[in-house]
Formats: sequence, structure tokens, C-alpha cells
Amino acid sequence: MSVAWHSLPDRNAATHAAAGFLMERLVEAVAARGQATLAISGGSLPRALFNHLATDPLPWDRIHLFWVDERCVPPDHADSNYRLARESLLASAAIPEANIHRVHGELAPDEGAARYAEDLSGFFHLGAGALPVFDVIHLGLGPDCHMASLFPGEPLIHDRAGLAAAVYVEKMKSWRVTLLPGVLLAARQVLFFTAGAEKAGAVQALRSGAFDPIQFPAQLVIEEHPAVAFFLDGPAGSSGT
Repeated sequence: MSVAWHSLPDRNAATHAAAGFLMERLVEAVAARGQATLAISGGSLPRALFNHLATDPLPWDRIHLFWVDERCVPPDHADSNYRLARESLLASAAIPEANIHRVHGELAPDEGAARYAEDLSGFFHLGAGALPVFDVIHLGLGPDCHMASLFPGEPLIHDRAGLAAAVYVEKMKSWRVTLLPGVLLAARQVLFFTAGAEKAGAVQALRSGAFDPIQFPAQLVIEEHPAVAFFLDGPAGSSGT
């Protein structure tokens, strides 16, 4: 385990720091390998982060953008993670269409997951049993300690071989497509960005709770990935951590 905890006084400071860190990693990847790969998460919090990225002169023509997870809805639906990114990042940053690798949430869940896995395998030129190596994976943290669309109790938390899968989230009464743990753990860098007092309990579980990834899914990455950077604001860290 190697976690760099960055506790900032407020949400704006946390957003700025997370965006700066992410951009540095992407520039380094482009310099080292000629291109960079980034997988982003959805939800309400990343909008400000994406706005920061959109205003920076990154070499977007050499950055390929993927999604950590997606709701099984059409791309213009209000709940679509792709739509969030389109509105706050894609258009402003003028990312080439060929560099945008979305999950096709409008398809049936299993079909959408299979297509995404095929897209990943083709882009990363994966052989049998291989996993893609993203330069950066951006994750959020739920109040229940979920990451991606891997919620407490989800059996796929133990899946280290698969690329993507359809999951039914009972508490949300909805289907999603998500990257699986093996992919998250294979990334060169994982960045968590979270804010708000409602996340304080989850942060506490990550920092000092007994290891139980079925109950606290994000513990899996925190405990087992060699390069994790965690950015949180004051309220999220208010549990005394």
C-alpha cells in the first residue's frame, strides 16, 4: 500500500490540487509513451474537476479518454456520465472524437459491458488474460465506500481477471456498466477525489477500518494498489483523520 493523502481546507482547493496532480501525470505519460490514457468517474462532484481540466492546454490530441463506469441510459440522459463529461470537458477541451471511448449505456447492460470490454481489448491490444494499463484512473468515493459501480456486497469485488461487467445496483434500482477490480489495480496511478461531510465516515473506514472490501469496496484499491493519491476537503476529513 502506498497512499498519498492530500487534505485541503475546502472543496475549491481540493479540486484545484486534484486537477493539477492529474494533469501532471497525463503530461508525464505523453512525454514517456507518446500518448496518455485516462478513465474518469461520474457523479456530481467531478464537474468542477472537469472544468479545471478543460481550461488547461493539455495535449488532448494525444490523450485517450475512457469511463470507469456508466449508467445504462442513453448518452443524452440526465444521469449519463458521458453527458456530464461532454458538458463540462469534451467540448471545451476540443478532444478529438477518435480519442473518446464511451460506454454505450443505451445498449442492454450485458451487451454494453461486452462491447466496452471489446473496445478496451482492441485499443490496448490485449492478449488472452491481459489487463489494460491506464496511465490514470480517477475514482470517486461514495458515503458507503463504493468506488466505480462496485457497491457493498457486490461479488464482482473479487474479480481480478475481467475487464468490465454489468451490475445491478439494488439501492439505486438501476443497471450500470463498470470496470472491474483487476483493471483498477493495474493502472499506473489511481486518483481519488472526494469532498463533503457525508464522506467523512467512508474516509475513516479507508484510513483506519478493518480490511473488509466486500463491506468497504474502496479499501481494495487503498490497500493493494502501489500508487494512490487521495484528495479530500476539510469536511470529508473531519472524522479526525
